[in-house]
Amino acid sequence: MKIIIAGAGEVGTHLAKMLSKENQDITLIDNDQSKLDVIDSNYNLMTWNGSTSSFESLREVGVHDTDLYIAVTPFETRNLASCAIAKKMGAKKTVARIDNSEFLIPENRQLIRELGIDFVIYPEHLAANDIALSLTHNWARYWGELHNGELLLIGVKIHSNSVLLNVKLKDMPVTTHDFHIAAIKRNNETIIPNGNDEILPDDVVYFITTPPYIQHVRELCGKTKKVIRKALIMGGSRIAKRFATLYHDKFHIKILETDMAVCERLATELPDCEIVYGDGRDIEVLRENNIYQYDAFLALTESSETNILTCLTAKEFGVPKTIADVENLQFLGLAENLNIGNTINKKLLASSRIYKILLDADESNSRFFALSDAEVAEIYVKKGAKITKGPVKDLHLPFGMTLAAMVRNNEVMLVNGNTHIVAGDYVVVFSLMGTIQKIEKWFN
Repeated sequence: MKIIIAGAGEVGTHLAKMLSKENQDITLIDNDQSKLDVIDSNYNLMTWNGSTSSFESLREVGVHDTDLYIAVTPFETRNLASCAIAKKMGAKKTVARIDNSEFLIPENRQLIRELGIDFVIYPEHLAANDIALSLTHNWARYWGELHNGELLLIGVKIHSNSVLLNVKLKDMPVTTHDFHIAAIKRNNETIIPNGNDEILPDDVVYFITTPPYIQHVRELCGKTKKVIRKALIMGGSRIAKRFATLYHDKFHIKILETDMAVCERLATELPDCEIVYGDGRDIEVLRENNIYQYDAFLALTESSETNILTCLTAKEFGVPKTIADVENLQFLGLAENLNIGNTINKKLLASSRIYKILLDADESNSRFFALSDAEVAEIYVKKGAKITKGPVKDLHLPFGMTLAAMVRNNEVMLVNGNTHIVAGDYVVVFSLMGTIQKIEKWFN
């Protein structure tokens, strides 16, 4: 599949690196050569120095036979123009990064499509929804819904009060097969486990389960669900504004901001929220704003370091739920190890959304969900496939993959060692990033 990514900023570069690990024809285009120079030669992609809205540059990179054109520069109008040009020149599908919620309004979508933009990506909107999901399911570190919510991917950090601690997977204290442990995140490493793997303190364990068994998983992990009503936000960023705009009727929201001009603007735009001029890094300011009375603390400034440290401070004040915007990917592992609560990252959220669009554009691509260094795929089983030769326990599956669940005749079910997969099934596979092409051979 031929993919052109216009814009070598943070989102474009991250997306190009992720896609280059698969057998895709990737071209990354930008008019700043210094940004292209940082792309390591180890990545399987081509870089091109040129304007993302230049007819000549787009012709030179072969936009006429491109399957997916993705414009993710920091400039909304440039992305829209670039996609419109690419579409007219022959690109099959186009994706534009936007910064304006007007493009999400249903009555405007047809106008956008007529301009040649098939999909829009609004990272701040994705982040706001992810925060709301984290506050709703506040006992989990990660919450993903598949098949319209019939199948759930839940990541939970395991502490000393869990009955799963120091237990091998084959010796789980359960009598029924209500869940499947698909992966374990330990420090900065993702493990695809087998029966002899053991759950250790501070592991983030990823469960595949179905809605009736959510409470069972929560109890095994030693977690309790809290009702979040009041949220204190540090930083009047675009994510903060979008979250407050969407969810001010669900949560009581107070925003701390150090820029008086931003405070005045937010006070006008968010009349249902409290806007306070003050520095959330100052412990006295936090005390004055009664931080200990809040159910959640959201650190959403432009500084990853500041967000991580202030979440640690909020934890010391006893705030039950903390969320930090950590845009520096190198700090994500550190943030998890520091036990600051949940993290959000616009690059990862945008990449996951584009992966779903990639699935729409290419039916042979089975991926529909991506984590930072692992991916979940739904793969169709063809007649005579190797995966159908016997029960799962006898297949000797390759390292780095686990079969978590499957869909047969529109019914979702979990997979265990005795499951016999047949042609026509859709199997949900959890694998390490970059291994999905090897795994698909078992299903063809």
